[in-house]
Formats: sequence, structure tokens, C-alpha cells
Amino acid sequence: MESVVKTAWEKSKLLVKGLIIGGIALLLLIPAYFVKEVIIEREKRQEEVYKEVSSKWASDQTLTGPVLNIPYTEVVNITNQNGQQEKRTTKYLYLLPESLQVDALAVPEKRKRGIFQVMLYSADLQLNGSFNLQQINELRIDPALIHWNDAYLSIGLTDLSGLQNPPLLNWKDTNISLKSGTREGSFLKETLVAPVSIAADEKISFSTRLEVNGSRNLQFVPAGSETTVKMRSAWPDPSFTGTILPKHVVSDSGFTANWKALAHTRNFPQVWTQDTYHKLDAAAFGVDLHIPVNGYQKTLRSVKYALLCIVLTFAGFFLIETNNKKSVHPFHYGLIGVALILFYTLLLSFTEYIGFNAAYLVASVAVIGLIAWFVKSLLALSRPAILVGLILVLVYAYVFTTLQLNDYSLIMGSVGLFLALAVIMKFSKKIQW
Repeated sequence: MESVVKTAWEKSKLLVKGLIIGGIALLLLIPAYFVKEVIIEREKRQEEVYKEVSSKWASDQTLTGPVLNIPYTEVVNITNQNGQQEKRTTKYLYLLPESLQVDALAVPEKRKRGIFQVMLYSADLQLNGSFNLQQINELRIDPALIHWNDAYLSIGLTDLSGLQNPPLLNWKDTNISLKSGTREGSFLKETLVAPVSIAADEKISFSTRLEVNGSRNLQFVPAGSETTVKMRSAWPDPSFTGTILPKHVVSDSGFTANWKALAHTRNFPQVWTQDTYHKLDAAAFGVDLHIPVNGYQKTLRSVKYALLCIVLTFAGFFLIETNNKKSVHPFHYGLIGVALILFYTLLLSFTEYIGFNAAYLVASVAVIGLIAWFVKSLLALSRPAILVGLILVLVYAYVFTTLQLNDYSLIMGSVGLFLALAVIMKFSKKIQW
């Protein structure tokens, strides 16, 4: 009976050991999950630092307008028990420029808070354009009911605390102060306003210059029937955002970008009344002066390959020890697995100081060296240690390449796994179960 049990154990011990090793691989997903949570926490901390610094400087900026706000009297005939009466209500109509040109210069400034970096900028915005008041006729409002003398111009800016100097509006060759605040009838929350003189069917040119601070993102709403925006900056890594992509030139010394938008490409009209509200920000476009390498995102993506790295390493080591007729305790597999998990903590901590690519090299060299040394100590042979090291080099090189190829990551992953399975199948034939 004892010989039968011994024979059964000899035949099944590799299977049992394989199941135990598989269980260890699954258990290692628990610390991998906690590493993932640490990465998310550090990324949130970076965002908190960004909000803290930008609150003292200025937030993302979106330029909206200018908009002419013109009050008028709405007359409605109502019938009640006293007969027919007129009800008069003061409402507003809104007119956008017939043409709008924006010339923008953004001066980037990188600030650090501890190990975290925040992208700020100072922007010089020169606005020129014209209003054609004949467009008001589209609303079919009696000109006699329009309060021409009470009109005012408003310019929307996301964060007025970013204004560096009091701006002036050149209107009919007269300079008028633009002041922050809200006026009755304005649909913009953060605005610069100035009273203006207008008359029916008049065409008026205007210009103004805004010097503003902002953080990371600068956008423009295409308020004109024809809007052109020219922007230049010394920042070499722009990310163009919004509804329209510009014609642009990017170099190591900075970028230039030119946008052109026509009225038919946006989702709001040129003139409308207070009864029909339109959200102008949805049509905005601009640029994000972002810091190009987001190490947290890449580190987080690399953790998703943790189980793959563990399984491939364990499978390779298992085949090596079996083919060399050596027996390694499952506890040692657990130690190797812990080293593989520590790769991600090393990657995260070094990324915050030297960038993702350099950190990946440092972390992989450290972990590969540690595991190769450990295998050599366990098996008292150099060749298995070299083979395990080679397996880890291939695994980490494969993961790194997959992380770089966003558009081709799926096919890269599929082909890589297929080849890994083929290699395992080839060498597993030598195992006598």
C-alpha cells in the first residue's frame, strides 16, 4: 500500500506543485492591487497640487466673446376680464461679432511643489473684430423697441483673477475701461463689461488686449461669423484640444498654430434673444500646454501586466528547474513573486524623480539582477540563472514596448502571448508526468 501511495505521489507531485505555484501567482494579485492604489493616490496628489498652485495663479482659461448685450422691450397682448391689454417686459438680445481675430502669445512657466510639477502660462491676447448691427434684423424686433443707449459689451474669461492689467476696449476709436462684474441680462458668469454706444444698422470695429495668467489649458470660443486665432508659444509639447484642429508647426523651440472657424461649424447662432439660451463653451478649441510624460498613467498601465509577468516568469522557472532535475520549494517562488511586485514600487518611486523610461530601466535591472542571483543560489548553477534573467529581460522588454505602442498594444499583446505559449509548449514536452 505504501509503495502504491509513493508511486502515485511521484506521478502527481509536479501537478500538485504546479497548482500551488498557480495559487501563489493569484495571491500575488493582492499586493499588486495595493500597488495600483498607491499609484492612483500619488496621481490624485499631483492633481491636488495642480489645483492648489493654479488657485493662487489662475485656472484654465477659456475666452468667450465679445458679446453685445442689448436690451429691448417685448410687447405681448393679453386678454383678461378687463379686455385686451399690453404687457411690456424688458429682455435682452445677444449679438456676436461678424469677424473676430485673436493673436495669442503664451509664455509657459513650469512650477514645482515638492516632487510634483505644474504647468502655468502667461498669455497676451490681442482681439480685433467688427460687429454688424444689421444682423439684428433677423430677429424681427421693432427697432423702436430696442434700447440702443443701454447696450453693453461683455467678454467671458474663466478666471478673472488671472488678469494682470486693467484692459481697455477700443470702440469707435474711443478707449473704454473693461471692468469685471456681471450685468443684468448677461449669460456669462465671469465677465469683463463696458457700456458702448450703438445705432441701428451700424457696423463697428473694436479691439482690446488682455494679459492673463492661466494653468495648463487655453481655449477660445469661435464667437465671430468668421473667427481666426493665431497662437505661438515656446512650449515644445502642445496638445491641441476642442472642436477644431489647427494648422500648426511644432519644433524644439516651440509651436505656432492657426485656427479658422466659420459660423456653420458651431452649434449656436450669430444673434439670439434671452428666451433661447445657447451654451457657447461646447464649441471651444485651443491648446493644452501639458507636461508630456505622465509617469503615473504609464506605471498604472504597466501594473495591469503584473499577472502576465508573474505567470511567464513562474512558468519559465518551473520548466528550468524540472529540466535540470532540481526541486525548488514553493516558498522560493513566493519570494520571486514578491520581487516581481516590488518592481512596480521601484518604478513608481523612481518615475517621480527621473521619468518613466529611465525608471523602468533602473527597476527592471534591479529586479532581474536580484532574481538571477537568487536562482543561482538556489540551484547552484549559472546556466539556469542566466536563462531566468533572459526570460525576465524578454518579459520586461515586451511590456515596455507594448506600453509605448498605444495603437498597436492589442496586436502586440496577442502576438506576444501566442509566442510565449508556443515556447512553453515546446519545452513542456520534456516533462515526464
